[in-house]
Amino acid sequence: MYTMMQVCKETNLTYQALKFYCNEGLVPNVKRDKNNRRIFDERDVKWIKDLVCLKKCGMSIQEMKVYLDLCLEGESTIPQRKEMLDQKQKELNQQIAELKDCVAYIDWKQGFYDEVLSGKRPYVSNLIRVEE
Repeated sequence: MYTMMQVCKETNLTYQALKFYCNEGLVPNVKRDKNNRRIFDERDVKWIKDLVCLKKCGMSIQEMKVYLDLCLEGESTIPQRKEMLDQKQKELNQQIAELKDCVAYIDWKQGFYDEVLSGKRPYVSNLIRVEE
Protein backbone atom coordinates (compact mmCIF):
# COMPACT_ATOMS: atom_id res chain seq x y z
CA MET A 1 0.00 0.00 0.00
CA TYR A 2 1.14 3.52 -0.79
CA THR A 3 0.56 6.79 1.05
CA MET A 4 -0.39 10.00 -0.75
CA MET A 5 3.22 11.21 -0.61
CA GLN A 6 4.57 7.93 -1.97
CA VAL A 7 2.11 8.06 -4.86
CA CYS A 8 3.08 11.68 -5.53
CA LYS A 9 6.73 10.67 -5.73
CA GLU A 10 5.94 7.67 -7.94
CA THR A 11 3.72 9.65 -10.36
CA ASN A 12 5.36 13.09 -10.25
CA LEU A 13 2.07 14.66 -9.15
CA THR A 14 1.85 17.33 -6.53
CA TYR A 15 0.01 16.46 -3.35
CA GLN A 16 -2.66 19.01 -4.29
CA ALA A 17 -3.11 17.51 -7.77
CA LEU A 18 -3.48 13.97 -6.41
CA LYS A 19 -5.94 15.17 -3.79
CA PHE A 20 -7.87 17.02 -6.51
CA TYR A 21 -8.02 13.89 -8.70
CA CYS A 22 -9.29 11.90 -5.72
CA ASN A 23 -11.87 14.54 -4.77
CA GLU A 24 -13.06 14.72 -8.38
CA GLY A 25 -13.72 10.98 -8.34
CA LEU A 26 -11.00 10.21 -10.87
CA VAL A 27 -9.44 7.59 -8.60
CA PRO A 28 -12.23 5.12 -7.85
CA ASN A 29 -12.32 2.89 -4.82
CA VAL A 30 -9.85 4.91 -2.78
CA LYS A 31 -9.14 3.12 0.45
CA ARG A 32 -8.37 4.67 3.81
CA ASP A 33 -6.13 3.54 6.66
CA LYS A 34 -7.11 3.39 10.32
CA ASN A 35 -6.37 7.13 10.61
CA ASN A 36 -8.72 7.87 7.66
CA ARG A 37 -5.81 8.79 5.35
CA ARG A 38 -6.00 7.76 1.73
CA ILE A 39 -3.95 4.73 0.78
CA PHE A 40 -3.40 3.25 -2.66
CA ASP A 41 -2.57 -0.18 -4.00
CA GLU A 42 -0.52 -1.06 -7.08
CA ARG A 43 -3.58 -0.92 -9.36
CA ASP A 44 -4.43 2.56 -8.09
CA VAL A 45 -0.91 3.76 -8.81
CA LYS A 46 -1.03 2.35 -12.34
CA TRP A 47 -4.36 4.11 -12.93
CA ILE A 48 -3.03 7.39 -11.55
CA LYS A 49 -0.07 7.10 -13.94
CA ASP A 50 -2.63 6.63 -16.73
CA LEU A 51 -4.40 9.80 -15.58
CA VAL A 52 -1.12 11.71 -15.68
CA CYS A 53 -0.56 10.52 -19.24
CA LEU A 54 -4.12 11.39 -20.29
CA LYS A 55 -3.63 14.88 -18.86
CA LYS A 56 -0.38 15.27 -20.79
CA CYS A 57 -2.29 14.17 -23.91
CA GLY A 58 -4.54 17.18 -23.44
CA MET A 59 -7.54 15.43 -21.95
CA SER A 60 -9.67 17.68 -19.76
CA ILE A 61 -10.89 16.61 -16.34
CA GLN A 62 -14.38 16.17 -17.80
CA GLU A 63 -13.02 13.98 -20.61
CA MET A 64 -11.06 11.92 -18.08
CA LYS A 65 -14.27 11.42 -16.11
CA VAL A 66 -16.07 10.19 -19.22
CA TYR A 67 -13.16 7.89 -20.02
CA LEU A 68 -13.12 6.57 -16.45
CA ASP A 69 -16.87 5.93 -16.53
CA LEU A 70 -16.46 4.00 -19.78
CA CYS A 71 -13.60 1.98 -18.26
CA LEU A 72 -15.73 1.13 -15.24
CA GLU A 73 -18.51 -0.13 -17.52
CA GLY A 74 -16.19 -2.80 -18.82
CA GLU A 75 -15.23 -4.37 -22.10
CA SER A 76 -18.37 -3.32 -23.96
CA THR A 77 -17.18 0.30 -24.02
CA ILE A 78 -13.84 -0.39 -25.67
CA PRO A 79 -15.02 1.04 -29.03
CA GLN A 80 -15.96 4.37 -27.37
CA ARG A 81 -12.67 4.49 -25.50
CA LYS A 82 -10.75 3.75 -28.69
CA GLU A 83 -12.60 6.61 -30.40
CA MET A 84 -11.72 9.02 -27.59
CA LEU A 85 -8.06 8.01 -27.74
CA ASP A 86 -8.06 8.16 -31.54
CA GLN A 87 -9.30 11.75 -31.40
CA LYS A 88 -6.61 12.71 -28.89
CA GLN A 89 -3.99 10.97 -31.02
CA LYS A 90 -5.07 13.00 -34.07
CA GLU A 91 -4.86 16.21 -32.06
CA LEU A 92 -1.41 15.28 -30.76
CA ASN A 93 -0.16 14.43 -34.24
CA GLN A 94 -1.38 17.83 -35.44
CA GLN A 95 0.48 19.50 -32.56
CA ILE A 96 3.60 17.49 -33.40
CA ALA A 97 3.41 18.67 -37.03
CA GLU A 98 3.05 22.27 -35.86
CA LEU A 99 5.99 21.88 -33.48
CA LYS A 100 8.11 20.39 -36.27
CA ASP A 101 7.34 23.49 -38.34
CA CYS A 102 8.43 25.64 -35.41
CA VAL A 103 11.68 23.70 -35.03
CA ALA A 104 12.32 24.01 -38.79
CA TYR A 105 11.82 27.78 -38.52
CA ILE A 106 14.26 28.02 -35.61
CA ASP A 107 16.79 25.86 -37.52
CA TRP A 108 16.47 28.18 -40.52
CA LYS A 109 16.75 31.32 -38.38
CA GLN A 110 19.80 29.96 -36.54
CA GLY A 111 21.42 29.20 -39.89
CA PHE A 112 20.60 32.71 -41.09
CA TYR A 113 22.18 34.22 -37.97
CA ASP A 114 25.27 32.00 -38.34
CA GLU A 115 25.69 33.20 -41.93
CA VAL A 116 25.29 36.84 -40.89
CA LEU A 117 27.78 36.46 -38.04
CA SER A 118 30.31 34.74 -40.30
CA GLY A 119 29.95 37.39 -43.00
CA LYS A 120 28.46 35.03 -45.60
CA ARG A 121 25.23 37.00 -45.79
CA PRO A 122 24.19 40.58 -45.14
CA TYR A 123 21.81 41.22 -42.27
CA VAL A 124 18.27 42.00 -43.37
CA SER A 125 15.38 42.59 -40.97
CA ASN A 126 11.69 42.89 -41.61
CA LEU A 127 11.50 45.08 -38.50
CA ILE A 128 14.11 47.69 -39.26
CA ARG A 129 13.50 50.02 -42.15
CA VAL A 130 16.54 50.85 -44.21
CA GLU A 131 16.47 54.04 -46.29
CA GLU A 132 17.51 53.34 -49.86
